Amino acid sequence: MKASVAAVAVVASLLGLAGCATEGAMPATDGALSTTSAATGAVLPGSPEESDERRRARIRLELAASYYQQGNFKVALDELRQAMEIDPGYAPVYGVLGLVYNDLGERDRAEDAFQRGLRLAPNDADLNNSYGWFLCQTGRERASLERFARALNDPLYRTPAKPLHNAGICALRIGDEETAERNLQRAFQVDPSNAVAMYHLAELYLKRAEANRSRFYSQRLLSTYEPTPQTLWLALRVEHALGHVDAEKSLAAQLQRRFPDSPEAALLAQGRFGG
Repeated sequence: MKASVAAVAVVASLLGLAGCATEGAMPATDGALSTTSAATGAVLPGSPEESDERRRARIRLELAASYYQQGNFKVALDELRQAMEIDPGYAPVYGVLGLVYNDLGERDRAEDAFQRGLRLAPNDADLNNSYGWFLCQTGRERASLERFARALNDPLYRTPAKPLHNAGICALRIGDEETAERNLQRAFQVDPSNAVAMYHLAELYLKRAEANRSRFYSQRLLSTYEPTPQTLWLALRVEHALGHVDAEKSLAAQLQRRFPDSPEAALLAQGRFGG
């Protein structure tokens, strides 16, 4: 069964084709929105060793994350403030706080939140990944790659594909295709269903005129997830590059039928296959 379209919408967000998206519109990839990183301490959430304060703060954090994912930043901030009052030393709270402030455009406050969290838990994988994405968004791509690498140093990190594909995206932003390809390929190897890695690898190989390699990822993306305008347009451009006229026409018909008002449908109408 194909996954929800929400699972692929991250592609548009990371390309700047949508606004600052959250988990409600995309999976936790860029900021790696998580409340239970393995590196935050030996006490597991919900275990008998978890203190009452930590449990209460964790519940507030989970509520905040849910509201953040829905785009309800005001309520998310209120929940985060309550979590900090209950347990000021709970590092993951500051990671989510940084993500909220970043989406609100309050970059200085986001920076302060991330730094406070990292002072509490400098090796926390989620915090380093989230801060790395923040650095990437604020023009500090090289520094972001160091943070993603630090996140990957945690052998217990449950979602290593996130910092890997984030590193790939940030490397692409500074034109470092070799680093980008290496990280995106590793992300795909770790998680063969990773939509972000598949999309960017397909785009990278299409740009290099390696259309057959691009087709492998674009077709896998379409077969794994419900189509979006972006993934249909990518697959269509690949088939166009390969001269597969029938496949191109089929994809064009899908794009026009399902997403007639999308920017991609407009590009198709204009015959702008390089876009």
